[in-house]
Amino acid sequence: MAEIIAIANQKGGVGKTTTAINLASALALLNQETLLIDVDPQGNATSGLGFDKKTFSPSVYNVIVELLPLEKTIKDTVIPALHVCGAGSELIGAEVELVPALARESRLKGAISAVKDKFKYVIIDCPPSLGLLTINALNSAHKVIIPIQGEYYAMEGLAHFLETVTHIKAAINPGLEIEGGVLTMFDSRMVLSNQVKQEVDKYFGSSLFKTVIPRNVRLAEAPGFGQCIFQYDPNSRGAEAYADFARELLSRRGSGEKSSAGQKPAAETKS
Repeated sequence: MAEIIAIANQKGGVGKTTTAINLASALALLNQETLLIDVDPQGNATSGLGFDKKTFSPSVYNVIVELLPLEKTIKDTVIPALHVCGAGSELIGAEVELVPALARESRLKGAISAVKDKFKYVIIDCPPSLGLLTINALNSAHKVIIPIQGEYYAMEGLAHFLETVTHIKAAINPGLEIEGGVLTMFDSRMVLSNQVKQEVDKYFGSSLFKTVIPRNVRLAEAPGFGQCIFQYDPNSRGAEAYADFARELLSRRGSGEKSSAGQKPAAETKS
């Protein structure tokens, strides 16, 4: 049965989609059958894995708004264990179309439940907002990972977002837990970045991931080529960091996945 993890932060530009793509890819390369669901209308997780978000059809829009079975939207990627349910521009209107819908907060949860036995992990890339799409994602999830940029406004809105998670847990998803925060786009040479790290560490405590994702040009370039970092530059600092991040996540799951956690993701892809 799949563990469902939402990658969410109401603040944009914090490396949320980069984290969703590369965490999902790293897990898949560690032999964990993984589904990445893109519920961000910008569709960057979709295009970042080589799909045309303008023509990805059927998409997550059809699942959430029209109740199309999720399995009919899933596409394979060049990484054998990684699969995608993509997003397109029509998802922009989903927030409005969902307002009068029955069970509007549970559309995605119901869809995932039908395929949960086919995957080890389901990673959901959320929009940088707290609308119905994000609520659908959080209602579906077992865990939330919060990417936090190592810059001045890192803590802005974080308390409000965590309060929203608490409300969703109390009202509709009692199983929802915060997995933790992960520092992204981090530059250890900057005094400010280290100050932010100290503040975030105080805020999250032991739930903050020890792995820090550095500011890395190769990570920024990879989506433009429709590739995860392990395809684009598997020897980069960014690839090493996301490999470590995936292994750290697996290590939190205990002895049952220690063998996978000890492996190094290799960019094995379909020919």
